[in-house]
Amino acid sequence: MGKQTTGQPFATPASWRWISERGLRVATGEATLARYKSLISKNLRDVEDIIPADDSLLLVFRSAAEVPAEVRAALVEPLADLYGVVDGKRHEIVADYGGVAGPDLRALAKQAGMSEATYIEQHAATEYTVAFLGFQPGFPYLRGLPTALQTARRASPRQRVAPGSVAIGGIYTGIYPAGGPGGWHIIGRTNAVLFDPQRDPPALLMPGDRVHFVPA
Repeated sequence: MGKQTTGQPFATPASWRWISERGLRVATGEATLARYKSLISKNLRDVEDIIPADDSLLLVFRSAAEVPAEVRAALVEPLADLYGVVDGKRHEIVADYGGVAGPDLRALAKQAGMSEATYIEQHAATEYTVAFLGFQPGFPYLRGLPTALQTARRASPRQRVAPGSVAIGGIYTGIYPAGGPGGWHIIGRTNAVLFDPQRDPPALLMPGDRVHFVPA
């Protein structure tokens, strides 16, 4: 872009891309949560919001799109540890697996070559990390799904998925905060309230939080 910061022209690194006048997408790969934690800890005065996404961050600036020196330095600052920074809250989510609550569990277990009980055991044995929120308000994309349980999304999305549905899509597991259409495989359901606009913060789970599912 043709703007300047502190009187000097700057070049935007190839891993950065402007997506609006105030939005800068920064490719972060496996370091997304580490970079997110580093940036929010700095309380950057020119940044209105920082939103984690799939292997990237979106920085929303308070005014016209330019990258102040303070922000540029923060974006290229070496990270001491890419993987040991997950220190968010730990949540235990009670889930009712299979049956009416999890209509896709039987087929997924068969596809994975295991019994339903083993499938449930493997899903619940993992501690997941909230990589980012999206799709619906409060919908967590949870990293850590065992390879044996990973599967492509449904070829034909359901017109309606029940609130609280525990689902699998690709490399992620997640929970639908509200009812509506959905293309992930449903393996269970929880009564946990993932999003409440009257709560502070409204979302139960935040990036960096850890989640452990407990079979009902």
